[in-house]
Amino acid sequence: MDEEEDPYIWLEEVESPESIAFAESANAKCLAELGDPSETETYKRVLTALQSDERIPHVRMLGYEKDTGDMLLYNFWRDANSPKGIWRKTTMQQYQSADTEWTTVLDLDKLAKEEDISWVWKGYTALPRSLDSQSGGPMGRVTRVLLNLSRGGADATYLREFDLLTESFVDAENDDGFSLPEAKTRASYKSRDVLLVGADTGEESMTSSGYPRTVREWKRGTKIEDAPIVFEGEKTDVSCGQYLLDESDREGGDVYEVQSRSISFYDRYTYVKKQSDDTFTKLAIALNTGVSFYGRWMMIRVKADWEPEDNGSDKTFKSGSFLYVDAGSFIEFSKAKADGDEDAIKNCNLEYHVLFEPTATTSYSGYSTTKSYLIVYILDDVKEQLTFYKLGEGGGPFVQVGGDEQGQIRSVSASPVDSKTSDLIFQTTSSYISPSKLVLADANKIGTDDYMVSELKSLPEMFDSSGLEVSQQFATSKDGTRIPYFMIHKKGMKLDGSTPTLLYGYGGFEVSLGPRYVTSVGISWLERGGVYIEANIRGGGEYGPQWHQQALRENRNLCYEDFIAVGEHLVESKVCTPQTLACRGGSNGGLLTGNMLVQAPDLFQAIHIAVPLLDMKRYSKLLAGASWMAEYGDPDTDDWENFLHKYSPYHNIDVSRDKYPNVLVTTSTRDDRVHPAHARKMVKKLWDEGQDKEWPVYYYENIEGGHGGASDSRQEAFMTSLSYDFMWCALTNALPRKE
Repeated sequence: MDEEEDPYIWLEEVESPESIAFAESANAKCLAELGDPSETETYKRVLTALQSDERIPHVRMLGYEKDTGDMLLYNFWRDANSPKGIWRKTTMQQYQSADTEWTTVLDLDKLAKEEDISWVWKGYTALPRSLDSQSGGPMGRVTRVLLNLSRGGADATYLREFDLLTESFVDAENDDGFSLPEAKTRASYKSRDVLLVGADTGEESMTSSGYPRTVREWKRGTKIEDAPIVFEGEKTDVSCGQYLLDESDREGGDVYEVQSRSISFYDRYTYVKKQSDDTFTKLAIALNTGVSFYGRWMMIRVKADWEPEDNGSDKTFKSGSFLYVDAGSFIEFSKAKADGDEDAIKNCNLEYHVLFEPTATTSYSGYSTTKSYLIVYILDDVKEQLTFYKLGEGGGPFVQVGGDEQGQIRSVSASPVDSKTSDLIFQTTSSYISPSKLVLADANKIGTDDYMVSELKSLPEMFDSSGLEVSQQFATSKDGTRIPYFMIHKKGMKLDGSTPTLLYGYGGFEVSLGPRYVTSVGISWLERGGVYIEANIRGGGEYGPQWHQQALRENRNLCYEDFIAVGEHLVESKVCTPQTLACRGGSNGGLLTGNMLVQAPDLFQAIHIAVPLLDMKRYSKLLAGASWMAEYGDPDTDDWENFLHKYSPYHNIDVSRDKYPNVLVTTSTRDDRVHPAHARKMVKKLWDEGQDKEWPVYYYENIEGGHGGASDSRQEAFMTSLSYDFMWCALTNALPRKE
């Protein structure tokens, strides 16, 4: 189908009267047939959980109180009284008490009312204490932040500088505060009065993907348009960025300024300059290599085998490895490589240290740091474990000092309280059916009884998990690959195929799925007696870069074959039948479930397709779509005929079919990442081509919400109830639902 032949292209006009009329009419029809979710018990239960005062208020430390020396902790919080949320603060002493006292710093509901804008919190970037002459040094406090506020939940945000001492916005006109209009802006402080900022200033300042193409060094009190461009990429790049990282507080460390030019979603050119350098050096690494800095070390994540002739050693480092090398030496090596100076290359004397090398079942998942420790996250058959390394004497090589002996079916994070001044960590653990627990721990005491300093907060059970168990199973995909999945179900479940079963997946962008407390799933599905499945299909990152890379572009079919294999394994195991099996996915997972509709319609009784990509012919022309061509392919080349058309659900609707499964498609008008036209066009086409056929298709478009589909707790509860009640009723022969 060419652009000229697409009769539904008018739905790509996001807020045209015709498009909005279509969405409003479809919403009314959906609620008339399925009922109003806000009147259901599911909605009430989910909303109560989302707004519960017993949730864990996770915090970020932003310095120390001047008088007491106590740590200042900040938290963003939504509840029934503040649906848009409040930004608030407390101290570590208060945070450790059962009844923590909070002080409101910014009331977003009040701000939204005053300015008549539906503000959604999108986080902030702090002015590092080491770059701020007014902070009071390492034991001082953060004085300024750049707030990101979104209109209705979109990715594009307004940037506004906020003063933490006066707890007010820094006025742009009278006090030269930094402020920028709505755009997909990227900004960070270079000093108190200078920003490194990528912003929409017109004149080709953004890439075709909608992200910054240029970086400006913007001085306080000047116009952004007058700020000099210090770094830029090409229009066809994904994005361009620059930031400063101060590691001079660690022995042997430095101040590193980093430039990154992303030529695709995964490939980038990286340039680094130390404080004493006059110019940036292009790092001699593969384009898909990830780098960061800690003290004197450059941390490297290898995503393709790194051969000796490229890395300057006598070793090959396997794809998926995590290693480190002296940053200064590697910068000199990169200069020598660029100059072709063989003698200089040999004199660099690079010594690499491998922290992790993958096996057939293990993969690197990330790391966090404290003042003196590196904490590495490893997945072993998708079960997580932590390993602790201590920085050596004099800032020397890391020494392993402890950690988990084996992976567990759980989620665990160990985030620093203050990575510059302390080895204390906030450690959070949970599993599918075990609520989150937050403890304060001391990395210096790893492996001892004193490791846990205090229990801070714990989430009570938000759903009845008694009698539930979690297991890991494996299916075999079409090409023989073993595909893991997690299953949560009642103990002693009767294997007769009668249990309503929900299969969830994503399978893209190296995103891993894994255990975490599933409050909404527990309330909406498990308590009813359903089975919940998460499939760790290819395209994700569960087994490292190769697990993701296997399913790119022309091999995209593998993630769909994996998902189908899991569904078929559930049927073969008599957990369910096609009549009692539903699937759900959002974003790239919406493309996954959209393909289940057209590739395996007889395997499912119900399908929820959320904020999806569906038109793979035009996806690269819609919003951020051009940035994903490394994942899917370029539809304006032979990629379309060679493979892309095969997994474009919009182009593979089978008009000869008399029956399709029950389908719910949801999206958001304010989604400026995945265009709502994907969902709109697919639904309109299904409705038109499915007249006089058994094609039950329901559509709901949230007018706010962004790519997450909801902008506050009420909207989230509404969309959750709509989705899960639809699937449950479809699997229990209760559609259409009338209440």
